[in-house]
Amino acid sequence: MLVHFRKRIDGELINKINKKIVKREIDKSDKEVKKKDCLQEKGEKIKNKGKLILDATCAPADIKYPTDLGILNQARIEKERIIDNLYKPLRVKLRKKPRTSRKIARKEYLKVAKKRKVSYQERRKAIGKQLKYLKKNLGNIEDLIQAGASLENLSKRQKNCLETIKKVYEQQQSMWENKTQSVPQRIVSLTQPHIRPIVRGKVGKPIEFGAKLSVSCVDNYVFLYKISLENFNESCHLKEQVEKYKETFGYYPESVHVDKIYRTRENRNWCKERGIRISGPKLRRPPKNVSEEEKKQAHSDECFRNAIEGKFGQAKRRFSLNLVMTKLPETSITSIAITFLVVNLSKLLRQFLSLFLSLFTNNRTGELIKPPFINFDYTLNNFHVLKLIDLSENSWSKVA
Repeated sequence: MLVHFRKRIDGELINKINKKIVKREIDKSDKEVKKKDCLQEKGEKIKNKGKLILDATCAPADIKYPTDLGILNQARIEKERIIDNLYKPLRVKLRKKPRTSRKIARKEYLKVAKKRKVSYQERRKAIGKQLKYLKKNLGNIEDLIQAGASLENLSKRQKNCLETIKKVYEQQQSMWENKTQSVPQRIVSLTQPHIRPIVRGKVGKPIEFGAKLSVSCVDNYVFLYKISLENFNESCHLKEQVEKYKETFGYYPESVHVDKIYRTRENRNWCKERGIRISGPKLRRPPKNVSEEEKKQAHSDECFRNAIEGKFGQAKRRFSLNLVMTKLPETSITSIAITFLVVNLSKLLRQFLSLFLSLFTNNRTGELIKPPFINFDYTLNNFHVLKLIDLSENSWSKVA
């Protein structure tokens, strides 16, 4: 039932709701800032204002860690089930069932899969054998179709799985023949063929499998700019995200805080033309003598950029972004967008609770103030106990 609602709720709709809520809260505080600026600068209009943080992350999907041998074994098992379903209506016509060698193929797979350390030659030999079994099963399916079997006997899931297995066979055969480890649009899961490997290069997680996100952060509020199931270079979206900032708030940011991948020469020149300061060192040989002001500025920029890392940690540790359980591509996008909406709503809730608690606190002394509408003078004399059940008589006692 929830899948039906996730399909109807688009990720773009969630982003619009998020943007509208956050913009309203930022505009409230921005009115006070504008009044102060008008008094201080005597009517002079500030061109650039605010700080923008950009970064990218990955939302891992709920799949088993993929290996070439494991994917081929899973594809072979699914093929054997499809052959069984196609053969059922042809039992009378075809007395002999097509041979699949499933027991031999499974033994060959387990011989390598159970080993703790597998050499390159052993792995390559095992993959070659599984490719032969898979090719044999594909030929058996073609023979059954020519004999009168219909794909209508298969379920919708099996039809989709059949198309996915054909693509997996083509990709794995190409990599095996060319002795390579990569192929465009590589399939790593039969149940979720839209998932791609995302190279992260981080300690412990060099590669993650899921959707890649491009995110911006303004005043500790998070905006989801792009969700892609394919890998992309986030530095190409800096200009678009800065323009989106101007479209939302009416002015360019004073500074953009990014990591090393965003600091290309093209992005630096583009920001310089618009009077935007981009964080990080310049693209040149590091100078021998660095002034204290530059060191302090670099340190403050790095500290400020940590805010978006904290938002990623909050989304992954508290709001399940670390493991996306939805299976369809459209529902996964909706689930990720809702996660970032909840992150912003939790910040608004904390602000409301802090405002509510401030009503009971003295700003000077920090002591708790007792509001008149709450009675703090309760004692034990204000309460009395009623015995509703008499255990000796096992009956309800009358309460006067």
